Amino acid sequence: MSRSPLRPALGAARLTRLGLGLWLVLAVAPLALAAPVDLSACASIASDAARLACYDRAAGRAPAALAAPPPERPAMTAPAAPGAAVAATPSSDSMIETAWGLNPESGRYGIAFYRPNYMLLASYSSRPNDAAFKQLFTALEAEDAELDSAEAQFQISFKARLWATENRRFGVWAAYTQQNQWQVYNDELSRPFRETNYQPELLVSYDPDLSFGGFHWRLLNFGYNHQSNGRSDPISRSWDRLIAELGIERGNFALLVRPWLVIDEGGDDNPDITDYYGNGDITGVYKWQGHSFSLMARGNIDTKKGAAQLTWTSPAFLGPLRAYVYGFTGYGQSMIDYDWKQNVIGVGLALNDLLDGSLRER
Repeated sequence: MSRSPLRPALGAARLTRLGLGLWLVLAVAPLALAAPVDLSACASIASDAARLACYDRAAGRAPAALAAPPPERPAMTAPAAPGAAVAATPSSDSMIETAWGLNPESGRYGIAFYRPNYMLLASYSSRPNDAAFKQLFTALEAEDAELDSAEAQFQISFKARLWATENRRFGVWAAYTQQNQWQVYNDELSRPFRETNYQPELLVSYDPDLSFGGFHWRLLNFGYNHQSNGRSDPISRSWDRLIAELGIERGNFALLVRPWLVIDEGGDDNPDITDYYGNGDITGVYKWQGHSFSLMARGNIDTKKGAAQLTWTSPAFLGPLRAYVYGFTGYGQSMIDYDWKQNVIGVGLALNDLLDGSLRER
């Protein structure tokens, strides 16, 4: 008679049951003299480790050593949408290095803040420039029309690094800044945008990385700058410049010096613009406990005309938003006002100061 193929398996099963029986006898025997343990109490324990320890005690064996907990995983962030910017996290004590992505750990390509991005909810001028619009008012048969002293003002500004060396000391940037003056409270003139200035730039950036007298020379830029208000005569304004920028810093203080060479004064639009803007500006930035203060000065020594601008940016208090106070005195608060002197003060909100350009990678 042939042997059933199931017999070896059944024999093995019997041996297995026998082995389990012997194991249970050996395991339970030491408990004969011990106090009885309610196994249902072990089963009701939610924690796997504590429940196993309870069964171990019931079996009379030492509790198993608990495995070390798995390493804590870093906090997860929501995945970025395709093509969205992702914040890089290089750390640096240098304001200029942070603003211009000069740290080797910064993204090689990406977008960053450039000039301050702000919204002045209220901006007051001591002397609104009605003169520039008189011809328009006459053509519209609105000779009595006038600008409000109070208006809103906002600016958007960003830069994008197009190329950089491995150590980030050389880079090529494209930048764009747009400033708008908005007569939002002037319902008699249908709340028009009084002025919009467009300013694209192309820059080559270099980090000299030199120290002298306690200061650190961190920035040397050179590039092309076009600025215009995009309007037709009689209120068209435009000019083109080659601009260099030197940035040095010491601790929480930075000094930015920008000389420029005018290559096109805009023809008949504003042929004497350098009489008021001069051939450069100087800006100091000081940061203290999250606050940022800046002071800009420019002018023409020969004509004794120029301007100064003072700003204060608070620490962030509502998400990324900061309080922003803006003060200006002199000529050229906007291009339409290049030859118009006034004092302006405004309050509002800002996203960044002049040296807060955390680079974002693609």
